[in-house]
Amino acid sequence: MRVLLSTYGSRGDVEPLVGLAVRLRELGAEVRVCAPPDEDFAERLAGMGVSVVGVGQSARALTTAAPPPSKANLPQRAAELIASQVEVIPSVAEGCDLLVATGAMPAIAGARSVAEKLGIGYVSVIFQQLTLPSPQRPPLAYPGRPFPPEVTDNRALWELDAQSIDALFGEALNTSRAAIGLPPVANVRDYAFGDRPWLATDPVLDPWLETPDLDVVQTGAWVLPDERPLPAQLVAFLEAGAPPVYVGFGSMPVRGGEEAARVAIEAVRTQGRRVIVGRGWADMGLIDDRDDCFAVGEVNHQQLFGRVAAVVHHGGAGTTTTAARAGAPQVVVPQLADQPYWAGRVAELGIGVAHDGPVPTAESLAAALRKALAPDTVSRAEAVADTVRTDGATLAAQLLLDTVGGDRHPQKG
Repeated sequence: MRVLLSTYGSRGDVEPLVGLAVRLRELGAEVRVCAPPDEDFAERLAGMGVSVVGVGQSARALTTAAPPPSKANLPQRAAELIASQVEVIPSVAEGCDLLVATGAMPAIAGARSVAEKLGIGYVSVIFQQLTLPSPQRPPLAYPGRPFPPEVTDNRALWELDAQSIDALFGEALNTSRAAIGLPPVANVRDYAFGDRPWLATDPVLDPWLETPDLDVVQTGAWVLPDERPLPAQLVAFLEAGAPPVYVGFGSMPVRGGEEAARVAIEAVRTQGRRVIVGRGWADMGLIDDRDDCFAVGEVNHQQLFGRVAAVVHHGGAGTTTTAARAGAPQVVVPQLADQPYWAGRVAELGIGVAHDGPVPTAESLAAALRKALAPDTVSRAEAVADTVRTDGATLAAQLLLDTVGGDRHPQKG
């Protein structure tokens, strides 16, 4: 069996595919990956022996580029992204039995179009449930396209969501489809997801509420045990004192990285704790030469989060899950998209604190840290850690092989 895993997005969209790819190979499948051509993504996949082909421009360059995504520039960005999918993926998918697509909505729609053209099986996967239509909650609004405040019915909002996606991405998708001899689609969102999307999140952290409108397969998060050792200097720092607080915002281009680092370090110091600063795409670093701080780049979060007092982060699905599995109390400072949702889930579960807004002050972050470091929060985080699934990628790999092996394609492209 040959499987192509296709994505376009940040590290949080790429890392789960590493876990799935490894589990698929263990079951005898041949795996290929299409992902953004960022060097760190390629190194991570290559390090696990997974073949990867770059598609489109650097995700980091696109994420940090000015101006930010808006109603004006999203259609053009979508057109370029879809065109790159349709141009590159067909040759990579040659001989594949199945295409698994995730990442940005235009990328998923473009990948499904390729699967349709080739006549191979197709599965769409998301790493948070907020883009799946459900009458039990409203959708996320796209940049520059707020929902009318007078519309409060969730079903009506999801109709508006479909219209918004069509307005932003419909022309771009259908132009690329026409170029490969495919007819236009009338509903980009529903076409991209299909009638049986997969939700690769933990059911404790992200419980899917069943809806009659959609048959969702929830597998658990795709996490591969990370055996990479921590750098020797980081280990020495960890062993030189009490567990520090980790602060990092991953792939978020937090404005004013230096100021964000200053605020975070000052807040942690008020709690009498040492600090580990994750540089991330905001390029945060140290603010002085005191020996209570240490800066890291790419590092094994699974190993590190098990050795810290708390984790302050942006609320990406992957970071939230990794911290929860490690039993580390969390302070989530959500920046955009699904991150306020994950912040809310952390607070609801009692395993940490949701910061109010994306730009903390030293005082507001210190207050959140006090709550996160309280004994009851620490105990709750340790208890929930034991309930988080560890077999999501294994389950997903087996489901894919069983489905295709039994000639029961999840759905035709």
